[in-house]
Amino acid sequence: MSHRNAPLTFEGKRRLCLRVDRGRPKCHVAAEAGISRQCLHKWHTRWQAEGEAGLVERSSRPHRSPRRTPVEVEARIERLRRGRKIGPALIAHELRREDGTRISASGVHRVLLRLGISRLRDLDPPTGEQLREADPATHTHGPNRWRRYERARPGELVHIDVKKLGHIRDGGGWRVHGRGSAQARAARGGARVGYDYVHVAVDDHSRLAYVEVIDTATGGENQHACTRFLRHAAAFFADHGVVVERIMTDNAMAYRNSRLFAATCAELGIRQRFTKPRCPWTNGKAERFNRTLAQEWAYAAVFDSSAERVASLPTWLHGYNFHRPHTALGGHPPAHRVNNLCRRDT
Repeated sequence: MSHRNAPLTFEGKRRLCLRVDRGRPKCHVAAEAGISRQCLHKWHTRWQAEGEAGLVERSSRPHRSPRRTPVEVEARIERLRRGRKIGPALIAHELRREDGTRISASGVHRVLLRLGISRLRDLDPPTGEQLREADPATHTHGPNRWRRYERARPGELVHIDVKKLGHIRDGGGWRVHGRGSAQARAARGGARVGYDYVHVAVDDHSRLAYVEVIDTATGGENQHACTRFLRHAAAFFADHGVVVERIMTDNAMAYRNSRLFAATCAELGIRQRFTKPRCPWTNGKAERFNRTLAQEWAYAAVFDSSAERVASLPTWLHGYNFHRPHTALGGHPPAHRVNNLCRRDT
């Protein structure tokens, strides 16, 4: 693509070359187009030699770069970046310490730019896999250049998260009856009715999901509730032929600092992984599932009570797992990737 200040496009160059072919002096044609005679001579020479192919924009990158960082050094830089998540200065120090390779921090940074891993937040903290892909032309990360990734098999990684929903007062809440209703006034000045804590577990490879609602009275999101949910989720996936190997959660106290939760993971043979702080996209599959859950279940219908909403969850979840097409799975439901469970669905 031509840069923003390019005086002529492909068609403009072609027309100028045709004018020169008709006998018009190059200096006159160049002056009329607002370009140098040397530039027009270059285009016309390529036009004569290659035809229209000679007018296509070419890269200004040199054919040889004798002082470029060797490929083997770039591979070591990438390995240190993905494995240890360290910056250019520390990478340069490690290379010098290992075998005396001398490269500046700015040189390491240029290598990281070429590799598209110059920003740590674009790497998955546990694995070092790239979450967002850089534009190779500009080395920038546009808003829509997130790189999709998924594990190779079901159960290799399960994303776990909690979404909090407010209780619905008996008879319906203010969303149903309006802001001026008695329900709205009760919500502003009356006794609080608490929350429903929606615990979700989503398999990274298949997107098979397990959901359980735990209200405030039965633990909400404390360590006992999270541990109980983990056991139920592991049993659910086992019933569908999936052995959970790893889980990824955020850094909530119930996950990171609970001995009970850690002991349960060890008992079930599950390894824990945590998201990078303040980087929710690391657990993006669970976050995106929460959005679908809210749009298609929690706020998709009028419920007269929280119990009615909770009672409708199994039906919706069954449809999600076995019937609802998933765009990331080529239009198939999640169960299609788990031993093709759709054939056994009753």
